[in-house]
Amino acid sequence: MAPATTHHPILSAARAAAVLVVLLVGAQAAGAQSFGAFTDSPEIPSTPAAAHLEELLAAVNSGDPARIDSFVRERFATSFLAEMPAEAHTGALLAVYDGSQGLEFHGVRRYAEATPDTHVVAVCRSRLTDGWIGVVIDVEPTPPHRITSLGFPPARPPSDLPPAPSLSQAEMVKELDAYIDKLAGAEAFSGTVLLAKDGEIIYRKAAGLASRAFNVPNDMETKFNLGSMNKMFTAVAIAQLAERGQLRYDDSTGTYLGTDWLPETITSRVQIRHLLTHSSGLGSYFNETFDCSSRALFRTVDDYKPLVAGETLAFEPGSDWQYSNTGFLLLGAIVEKVSGLSYFEYVKRHIFEPAGMASTDSYEMDIDTPNLAIGYSRERGPGGTVWRNNLYAHVVKGGPAGGGFSTAEDLLRFALAMRSGRLVRPETLDLLWSPKPELHSPGYGYGFMVSQGPDGRAVGHGGGFAGISSELDIHLDSGYTIVVLSNMDRAAQNVTGKVKEMIGRLA
Repeated sequence: MAPATTHHPILSAARAAAVLVVLLVGAQAAGAQSFGAFTDSPEIPSTPAAAHLEELLAAVNSGDPARIDSFVRERFATSFLAEMPAEAHTGALLAVYDGSQGLEFHGVRRYAEATPDTHVVAVCRSRLTDGWIGVVIDVEPTPPHRITSLGFPPARPPSDLPPAPSLSQAEMVKELDAYIDKLAGAEAFSGTVLLAKDGEIIYRKAAGLASRAFNVPNDMETKFNLGSMNKMFTAVAIAQLAERGQLRYDDSTGTYLGTDWLPETITSRVQIRHLLTHSSGLGSYFNETFDCSSRALFRTVDDYKPLVAGETLAFEPGSDWQYSNTGFLLLGAIVEKVSGLSYFEYVKRHIFEPAGMASTDSYEMDIDTPNLAIGYSRERGPGGTVWRNNLYAHVVKGGPAGGGFSTAEDLLRFALAMRSGRLVRPETLDLLWSPKPELHSPGYGYGFMVSQGPDGRAVGHGGGFAGISSELDIHLDSGYTIVVLSNMDRAAQNVTGKVKEMIGRLA
């Protein structure tokens, strides 16, 4: 990608948010590899990666854009700055501060499996939410050991603290309600929250504004942008076609897509299962061309061809893991080729309508849709804090990789339809919801994140972009379903993290 100086900061906001979400999603998906016994120690080791910890936390906790920007430019590797410009990295770290009001260092986390000195995981407590946040740093192997990647995923409580007291379900709901009020009061959450047990809603709440310009509050019928959560729908569409014998997971992409998408040297090696698991080696179409193009150009799946045409493989398909928006765009094109329907018509007929999701679709942003939330990003500047809407950062119409809209209750309907067998067979559900370590994807199945928590197995997906954060978590063993939709950056993660922590404490 071009140097940071060629990027307009507003245009780069879209890619900045996308990269930050990839870091979070990647950390969560890869986290299954290290979900085992661990210890926490307040001592910071003398390693190249750990050497950055204190300075990083001091910069973030200052909330000072100039100080954070100086840290980014001095301590980030050239390769990391090539992923998005320095000012966008600065904005991402400011978002961490805004969502936490600062991180209190607790300790360095060590797992049974040794990690290189170029990698460190620290555990911190959020000053705003009291939740636990990981700080995951990787650095260059040679001096000056600049930072090559940085993530802030949710973390399990420290091993050296006593367990939190147990809760009844009623106490959990009361504590969650107070928590949402606290976040909303600090302008750290705007959106809807839904918690269900065995399909029955036990808590729902809306907070914040759907439109700051017109002072319109969110309600439970507000439609929120899903970000990458649309990937679940795309995976289900592929699975339905596979059940009908119209395609196979080990078919090559080139079986269905021509060289107008990608060269045959790529499509012959990338299989459908690689696309579904982010193990294809492809990247993201949110690139320089997208930044510099009119959003009005991209409404159909085929419209994205110019953004994909120059992509290459980062690794041999199936040999590694890299979150890929391009991969799911190609899956959407395959759905169209095989079904004979547009992607949007297919998911409407075969997923949304059977599940009863009447308020879910990829709405066009230049056509007014009732009760549609506008996304906002907090932005610092010389004149103070402003809320910038995402209308010029986001796509005009979402698609197979993300960007559609839904409500909290529609997503609960989707979860119930999946579990009841209305969308796919039970054996297909097991395939979608199981990890794929053979494809270097231990934390991601076919279009769904998969994890193991204190209450057992959980599946779902998160989403994020400039002004967007969303999560669906289906807890398969305990029967809980969590839906959090927000029209603010990163706001959903704090809420889902809190709910998961409380579910783990239920008596």
